[in-house]
Amino acid sequence: MHPLRNKFHFAVFGSVALHALVFALAGNQQAWFARKPDVPKIEKIAIVLDAAPRVPEKIPPKPKRKAVAPERTRTAVIATQSPPQNTATIPVTKPPSASQAAPAAPTAEDWAFAGQYTLKNSKGYRYSWGKQVRSMMGTAVEGPNSGEVRFRIEIAPDGILAKLETLWTTSSVAEQLARKAIENMPPLPPTPNGKPLIFERTISFTPFATDWPPIYDDDCLPDPPVFTNPFAWDGKSPQVADIGPKPVETLDPHALEECRKQLPQNTIEAEIGREQRIQDQWGSSRIGQ
Repeated sequence: MHPLRNKFHFAVFGSVALHALVFALAGNQQAWFARKPDVPKIEKIAIVLDAAPRVPEKIPPKPKRKAVAPERTRTAVIATQSPPQNTATIPVTKPPSASQAAPAAPTAEDWAFAGQYTLKNSKGYRYSWGKQVRSMMGTAVEGPNSGEVRFRIEIAPDGILAKLETLWTTSSVAEQLARKAIENMPPLPPTPNGKPLIFERTISFTPFATDWPPIYDDDCLPDPPVFTNPFAWDGKSPQVADIGPKPVETLDPHALEECRKQLPQNTIEAEIGREQRIQDQWGSSRIGQ
């Protein structure tokens, strides 16, 4: 045989063998992918439960609710019941009204002191006069008849009333009682300085007012300056504005010492009245300061 033919046969055989090998490998590869994984076998176990039948619990019976009559029915029944015959009625009493008896009239010693005390526009005389009027007005009872009245009074040097003017009042009854008391006052001593005594006085006819005695400690000191409007004008006198400060009055030390010797001793009632006035004006924290 020719050598070229042998080589040809050998090449064909090799090609067939190579393709057969390729197909064999491809078949094994497809079979490997298609092969399912091994799943372990699970043994079946049967469990039998022997459960006893459940006994139902005994529920206590609910208490029976009493039948309640409707509201309208009960109200009607109560309304038709007659009240007991022996029920004691408690009388309703109105609380008594507050009252204050009239103070005692000034004594002869009080008027003797008032007739000779000249300081502060005869302070002792003015206080005794107001106390005498209030003592003659009677008991003050809480109500529409109580109130206050303020007078402007002028007393002649011989102690006789020269002029009486009502400045204001909160009760006509209090004003009438005060005027009646002034008309029936006993004879008064002459004024301390021998001149007409002009002053203003408020008479309180209420159960809550107390006319405390005055304090005489500072009566020897000059009066503090009083503010007056420098531009006030009465329409007749020349218009003069007095804007400058007024000089403060000074007292000689020796005269001040002699004046203080004449001052009376304050009473316990006067001290209580001063503390009460301080408390009413500034509060309890200022007491004793």
